[in-house]
Amino acid sequence: MTAGPQPKLRRWLKAALTLVGLALCYFASVYYQVWRQAHLDEARKVDVIVVLGAAQYWGRPSPVLRARLDHALELYRHDVAPRIITTGGFGKGATFSESEVSREYLSEQGVPAEFVTVETEGQSTVQSALAVAEIMDRMELRSCVVVSDDYHIFRIKRMLEALGIEVYGSPRQPEQDSLWQRRWFYARESLGYILWRVGIQV
Repeated sequence: MTAGPQPKLRRWLKAALTLVGLALCYFASVYYQVWRQAHLDEARKVDVIVVLGAAQYWGRPSPVLRARLDHALELYRHDVAPRIITTGGFGKGATFSESEVSREYLSEQGVPAEFVTVETEGQSTVQSALAVAEIMDRMELRSCVVVSDDYHIFRIKRMLEALGIEVYGSPRQPEQDSLWQRRWFYARESLGYILWRVGIQV
């Protein structure tokens, strides 16, 4: 006798539930790693400090970008690295790139312009990581401390490590977000990392 439709359906249902369970376990594992990395400051002496871009408004850094730059400036002043790379391209309709605005801000704070290298093409974390790796290779730089928002550090670290760079994370001072906002940021970054792992750029 052949199995009827009900046993087959139960087998398919069981397999589907198993896959869903495995996917949830993997997501939970990544979420924990994102959360854990967000609470670590690994700053140490390296070749260069990399600052991830954020919005700029008419040639001035947004509060988020300014907070990242101020943190990078503190690391620079503590001799963590002699050079800084700023990332971020041109937003829609923007006259200035995020990275150029960042260099100007750092210059105003006393960092010589020749010690700041700009990456002006990146429109996503993946693109910025590739461009930073190319810049570092050209300049024979092997290690970096990456500065961004805390929830973003895990993903950018893994991207740069995949490109052969020795990377340490140093998150900027987090904002006073609600618990649910923080959880959403961690979940969003977890999904972004998983999509990157399967070849989808975000």
